[in-house]
Amino acid sequence: MTAIAKSRDLFCLLHSCMLALCARSIFLFLLECLPALSSSPLRTVPQRPWILVFESHDLMQVKEAVKHALSVGYRHIDCAAAYSNEAEVGEAFQECVGPNKIIKREDLFVTSKLWNTKHHPEDVEPALRKTLGDMKLDYLDLYLMHWPHAFERGDNLFPKNPDNTMRYDYTDYKDTWKAMEKLVEKGLVKAIGLSNFNSRQIDDVLSVATVKPAVLQVECHPYLAQNELIAHCQKRGLVVTAYSPLGSPDRMWKQPDEPVLLEEPGIKTIAEKYSKSPAQIILRWQVQRKVVVIPKSVTPARIQQNLQVFDFSLTEEEMSHIGRLNKNWRYIVPMITIDGKLVARDAGHPHYPFNDPY
Repeated sequence: MTAIAKSRDLFCLLHSCMLALCARSIFLFLLECLPALSSSPLRTVPQRPWILVFESHDLMQVKEAVKHALSVGYRHIDCAAAYSNEAEVGEAFQECVGPNKIIKREDLFVTSKLWNTKHHPEDVEPALRKTLGDMKLDYLDLYLMHWPHAFERGDNLFPKNPDNTMRYDYTDYKDTWKAMEKLVEKGLVKAIGLSNFNSRQIDDVLSVATVKPAVLQVECHPYLAQNELIAHCQKRGLVVTAYSPLGSPDRMWKQPDEPVLLEEPGIKTIAEKYSKSPAQIILRWQVQRKVVVIPKSVTPARIQQNLQVFDFSLTEEEMSHIGRLNKNWRYIVPMITIDGKLVARDAGHPHYPFNDPY
């Protein structure tokens, strides 16, 4: 049996699921287009998708949530150094993963992300090794560069000036990428990818890449459809993951005059037709676009709703209608107040990704 066939069979057996963790929220989700590792790049294995989401403010609950997720069949864990909970994930792994444990390491797919303060090439491997140490692993299956722009080197996740602006570093992300490639060569990670990069930056990385990026993770929803960026990625063989697919309506910093995605009349009309919620329609739209989605919810009813998006399909006309709602509206942009005005915190950095059209 080929490595690709073995990989495909493995992920078919493992429910094709992902667990995304941050310091305040825990996301559990199964995906239709989960990337499965072959011998080199990630390959998309179509699966029946399921989505389940939890939230927690207690790091101890992170450990218990991971243990529970693993016990019921979840096998893809998505983390980041910036989420500040990888040690708790590692405690769960220590109890559940390994020889004579419930789960073998080779049956687990673990992703993490390199944070902005660790872009200097000399910092990349130590940052990964800290992640591996925290999670009590010998290797990662996938490692993403969290953002293209760098912050000041050090252990402070958000180094700031007295006026609350960020202290930056100007390491070229291509140099960071070449350092990440060495992690693959050393067997510390199986694949590497990008998060929050624009199309030009993706091509920039590809121009120097010996190991090509396997995944791009970006904000994506009907108001920010990312059609051009998705097409750009798919043409180049990158799997696209959409975060904030429902517009993150529970964000603490939302503005009173911003558009509310879940109140969009056209989506509500389609939802009534199928006896579904607007959220279910939006998730189904992404599923049919072959985009991996990371929905978020805090209530049991909505968690259950997120499971119920696979018993119907949207028509081509409905898919097109939702696609035409695009406003190029970003909900997730770090902001600060300068001279009484709210501005994009990192827009002045030369590697800030959102100054380009896509």
